[in-house]
Amino acid sequence: MIKALLSDDEIPTHWYNIVADLPSPPPPHLHPATREPLVPADLLPLFPMAIIEQEATTERWVEIPPDVREIYRLWRPSPCYRARRLEQALGTTARIYYKYEGASPVGSHKTNSAIPQAYFNKLDGRTRLTTETGAGQWGSALAFAAQIYGLTCDVWQVRSTYESKPYRHVLMETFGAACYASPSGLTEAGRALREKFPDTPGSLGMAISEAVEAAVKDPGASYSLGSVLNHVALHQTVIGQEMLKQLVLFGEEKIDYLFACAGGGSNLAGIAFPVIRENLAGRQDVRIVACEPQAAPSLTQGEYRYDFGDTAGTTPLLKMYTLGAEFVPDPVHAGGLRYHGMSPLVSFCRHEGLLDAVAIGQLEAFDAGVLFARAEGIVPASESNHAIAGAIRQAEQATADGTSPVIVIGISGSGQLDLPAYTEYLSGQMPDS
Repeated sequence: MIKALLSDDEIPTHWYNIVADLPSPPPPHLHPATREPLVPADLLPLFPMAIIEQEATTERWVEIPPDVREIYRLWRPSPCYRARRLEQALGTTARIYYKYEGASPVGSHKTNSAIPQAYFNKLDGRTRLTTETGAGQWGSALAFAAQIYGLTCDVWQVRSTYESKPYRHVLMETFGAACYASPSGLTEAGRALREKFPDTPGSLGMAISEAVEAAVKDPGASYSLGSVLNHVALHQTVIGQEMLKQLVLFGEEKIDYLFACAGGGSNLAGIAFPVIRENLAGRQDVRIVACEPQAAPSLTQGEYRYDFGDTAGTTPLLKMYTLGAEFVPDPVHAGGLRYHGMSPLVSFCRHEGLLDAVAIGQLEAFDAGVLFARAEGIVPASESNHAIAGAIRQAEQATADGTSPVIVIGISGSGQLDLPAYTEYLSGQMPDS
């Protein structure tokens, strides 16, 4: 058996909220001015009430609206594969599986949250969405979702990837969105950042500042975030719920290792939170490993403290692992992982010892991605390459130890629009970072 497929009626009916099962409550978000815990009214300039309620809920299960589940049918349930050819290429004794999110309309997991965010904004009467994007996957997903629900969409894309991945913003524009290289001259935050850092490659923190400012100034607009916040992690848990069912179809009752890339945390949360639930309940004993880039190692080198989610200091204060809001990572090709902080829920799980983390260099990541592509026939997203590299390390260790663990990899998306990065790697011109 090579792939496990679920039927349309097995799309999850509810999102899973890990807050209900954590050993203790995670720290609250704080108001940026008062430093007091946020109340719903504080977030109304940015989000519709349905999203605010999801951000704060402690309920274990949140129902997925039927309309959202209907759109999910375009790509969900996503496939889960046994990586037999990768196993052969490695000569490993491990059994390797991967959950593939690249079959969505824009080629990544980001659509799992973009659709419900657009849906709830439409119900609330909002007419415009503003957002940031790193590699362009989130921007593309929100552009797609916005046109489904008849909303306009403005995207601020980190300048380094706007320039190095041009087809990402072409995809956004194809779906009807406007896309700007950040920092731009269109916002006060962008102009100030350009003056302070005239040659900056940009960062997600800078792009967030611009998108938030644009939303706050327009009463018909909402800000949409593709990672980090609780409601985004919530939406992504369809991944892990499906994966657990699919491994049973393969005859695997137990998982030993789970590897997923981590930048802001949405992809990792999506596949890992349902597994953490199983660990806490004593049904599994999985070592979960967040694979982050050496260029932005928040989980492995950051401080666990309150910090702003953006560079200008306009967002709520989040308790997270952070490298500092003004940290600007090197312009590595895994643009979706170039963030100074980490999801508060992922950070809390790391702080509580519920998951581990490793930092992986760009060359090792692309070594792994090319090996995976040649074995499995799928070119992974630059971000996903970090998870593959982490899994390969473990598979090689298993071979050396003579063990046969079950290793699962979260492949967050397709790398077809990352081919300029692969060109640089294959030509021997890619710097390690």
